[in-house]
Amino acid sequence: MTKEQLKKIIDKIDGKGYKAYKEIEGEYEFEKFTLYIDYVQPDPFAPPSRIRVRVPLSISGFEKELFSNSSRQVALEDFLTRSVAQVIEKLPSIKGTGHSGNIYIDKGGQEILKRSAMVVTENYIEARMNVGLPAFGRKINGRGALTQLLDFIPQIVEKGLLKKNLNVDKIWLWVTTVEDQDYLRNLLKELGLVAFVADGSILPRESGVSDKPLKGKNVVPFKSPESLRVKVTLPNRGEITGMGIPQGVTLIVGGGYHGKSTLLKALERGVYNHIPGDGREFVITVEDAVKIRAEDGRRVEKVDISAFIKNLPNGEDTTSFSTENASGSTSQAANIIEAIEIGTSLLLLDEDTSATNFMIRDARMQKLIAKDEEPITPFIDRVRQLYEQNGISTILVMGGSGDYFDVADCVIKMHNYRPFDVTEEAKKIAQEIKTERKIESEDIPIAVKDRIPLKEGLRAKGKKVKSKDKETIRLGYEEIELDYVEQIVDKSQTNAIAEIIRYMEKYIDERKSLKEILKAVFKDINEKGLEIVSPFYGKHPGNLALPRIQEVAAAINRLRSFKVK
Repeated sequence: MTKEQLKKIIDKIDGKGYKAYKEIEGEYEFEKFTLYIDYVQPDPFAPPSRIRVRVPLSISGFEKELFSNSSRQVALEDFLTRSVAQVIEKLPSIKGTGHSGNIYIDKGGQEILKRSAMVVTENYIEARMNVGLPAFGRKINGRGALTQLLDFIPQIVEKGLLKKNLNVDKIWLWVTTVEDQDYLRNLLKELGLVAFVADGSILPRESGVSDKPLKGKNVVPFKSPESLRVKVTLPNRGEITGMGIPQGVTLIVGGGYHGKSTLLKALERGVYNHIPGDGREFVITVEDAVKIRAEDGRRVEKVDISAFIKNLPNGEDTTSFSTENASGSTSQAANIIEAIEIGTSLLLLDEDTSATNFMIRDARMQKLIAKDEEPITPFIDRVRQLYEQNGISTILVMGGSGDYFDVADCVIKMHNYRPFDVTEEAKKIAQEIKTERKIESEDIPIAVKDRIPLKEGLRAKGKKVKSKDKETIRLGYEEIELDYVEQIVDKSQTNAIAEIIRYMEKYIDERKSLKEILKAVFKDINEKGLEIVSPFYGKHPGNLALPRIQEVAAAINRLRSFKVK
């Protein structure tokens, strides 16, 4: 149909009951784009309607070189999404009931993630938006709908999706920056590193509730210690320098408020790419790094935590440990084993969010409480084994126990937000001041057993699956709490995790392990696009952003009905 026909339909239903808007669902040809009205909300207070605009590549003006590989494609899609959002923000409001006149596109925050909101192909660019169709009470506001669909949407296309009206230099900056970030992340293993922090990076954030970079004369740009400085040549930016954190066991030490946790938080987010100007564009961490913390009260389902905890007083089997209410130490042990199960080469820990008795037992406590009375083997006595036998490195913020000097390969001291390599000094102190603590680990491998999900514990069919916010997924009447899964950075990732939980049911056959099932799902996503997991596949896929397999597994492990064999 044509845009003139759309106008006629809106004129005809003007003033009628809101459900008459259903008549505008369909496909409409405009001069420069096609408008798809995929879903019309039944009520002005209901979740908004879903539309798509598809612009032929020949009209948009973007050369294929801008999206010639996956890094560039994600970057261009991200830039265009933010461009459309900026146009929307400047549009005048349409007054009315409920969501009247609202137009929304899922633009994201400081991270650049693969999203379902924008798709760039060799033939077209497609933007997916939500709109609140205008109403007065529960009556159709035809004039508002005409303004929204026949005036505002063409403006969005013209100003937000056509290259001639955009800052081309900024587009290229976006595309080349992401390409360089991906290149550097892929280079880390070859360099023997688990992370890289570029000189000049701005790590502190604006506030506890803002992820934007801190600004002002007191901000201290990052500067690598000479002994850890690494020089790399990127395909677009050329040569940059920064601190390379080597594989192995690294401690970040220093006084309170000197930047230890700020550095760790930046490394935690370094598994994702960041927008130009964020300050952390070249804070790059291996893609499978997992932040570990204690998580009192979480559910654990048949996890072998015996490498860390065994011989419980009640005789409970910790080679297949389950609980509805984990303690700090048992939850932290389970979090580590679950991370290894799904795949990781780097653990990130902060003593502030760890269980003290899980991290260390000093010599005095060992003397008072004999080992046969203590079921916990502390992390200090497993951390080297994790690296030497399992190939898993650790970066640990530690301000309270120098006992970790004995097991560290590298010690970085943060002072006034500046890093200093104090490895030799820490090793010297360890030699001069003996702790006299005994190593409590037994010489047994840290083995992880595959867990096979049962259908009864992950049955989403017939149950409503949706995310409430960034920290919560609702599956039927059950909620999955994700407050402590700290590497989820966007509500749209939580949306995608909810859809993946629903979608993955097709692969549960009570033979495949959790890891095998999730790998099959991510194979589908890589081949068919993120929207394959959405029930709206082929039309408007909703507001989805790609999570990592690690966060999807973490969500499933926190589902209280989850059952495995």
